[in-house]
Amino acid sequence: MPESPARPTAVAAPPVFGDAFSAGPGYLAACTQGLPTRSTVDATRDDLERWARGDASPGDYDAAIARSRAAFARIAGVAAGDIAIGSQVSVLASLVAASVPDGAEVICVEGDFASMVAPFHARANRGVRVREVPLAGLAAAVDERTWLVAFSLVQSATGEHADADAILAACARTGALSFADLTQALGWLPVDASRFDLTVTHAYKWLCAPRGSAFLTVRPDLRDALNPVHAGWFAAEDPWSSCYGPLDAPAASARRFDVSPAWPVWPGTAAALEFFARLDPDAVHAHATGLGDRLAETLGLTDALDAPVRGRAILTWPDPAGTDLAALTAAGLRASGRAGRARVAFHLWNTADDVDRVLSALTR
Repeated sequence: MPESPARPTAVAAPPVFGDAFSAGPGYLAACTQGLPTRSTVDATRDDLERWARGDASPGDYDAAIARSRAAFARIAGVAAGDIAIGSQVSVLASLVAASVPDGAEVICVEGDFASMVAPFHARANRGVRVREVPLAGLAAAVDERTWLVAFSLVQSATGEHADADAILAACARTGALSFADLTQALGWLPVDASRFDLTVTHAYKWLCAPRGSAFLTVRPDLRDALNPVHAGWFAAEDPWSSCYGPLDAPAASARRFDVSPAWPVWPGTAAALEFFARLDPDAVHAHATGLGDRLAETLGLTDALDAPVRGRAILTWPDPAGTDLAALTAAGLRASGRAGRARVAFHLWNTADDVDRVLSALTR
């Protein structure tokens, strides 16, 4: 357990976010699975009841998917036509991996989430070379041999942030493409996805949607460079007239990369994303990082360069035996452990009381 200074820095009273959720106090695991908003629960329950009555129809879900795509566009700062839908990060990352030229080099981050690494290693049969480097050295590793840089903007295991500015500058200098996983960022960290060539986001964590709704953003001039390996009827320009045989025409927009949707997750996803699209992202960021900074300062957490940890919603520290995680769990807190580290996360429903409960649990 990290040593703690005597007095923590006070945090200003947060905006009222928690009213949108049925639960939240003591829940420090948004980085594992978000909590549904009340509106998401209502939308999902209403859909389940329609299905049970026999009133649901596949075509009815098109509206929820369109609403989700439009709301995600507002959150991510891209056009709705630049967004494809899918079910998981690994599925959408595999589509990108399938488009890497034979023999090309891809750079990934050591210890990054498997869904952003494994799909590229799986292309070794085509001579695709994967070079894994430490997060801090990612930008410096990019050179003229690099076709793609694939990385999580916020690391799942450690909460560390990638230096997006440096990585994008390196890509611009060498001609490499950038592919960022925003799953641990969007929802608390303001991000302009249009800065990257490609991004992927699973919405079930910080965007509090049901698991099974994920989004790929594709820069418009890259649409023809990607291989739509998952293409089915839903990837057509007119899906409902393309249920049989080859597609008459793929969608002109990034919908050509759509994976046929798991219908029941989308009404709840639409409700969740519309809720987040209405929020002030800077206020959400200030709320989450204010709590994170207070805990980090009190625990004396430092980063890989031994500088004080600041500006993070995910905080981790070494806990190889799981002692601290067990103490948090025993205190009624929902936290997590990853890669030999204890991990807590602060989101909309958390308050300064949660910070105090963590400190109390760790000092008993």
